[in-house]
Amino acid sequence: MAKKTAAKLRNMTPEALDKEELGLRGEVWKLRLQLTTGQLQDPQKVRRVRRDLARVLTLKRELELQAARKGGS
Repeated sequence: MAKKTAAKLRNMTPEALDKEELGLRGEVWKLRLQLTTGQLQDPQKVRRVRRDLARVLTLKRELELQAARKGGS
């Protein structure tokens, strides 16, 4: 999976972000398994995917805080 830019992620719906998070978590798991078994050719890929996951989680948290601000005011 290519690196997702913040702009592309911001245009996604919350449901799409959930789906993206699930896919990235699965990909991190697979990559770590490949890394431990010595099958992974590019160890930096784990780092890139983890950062993409962090971007998705950050945007989900921003949406959560925005919703709380709107609902609480």
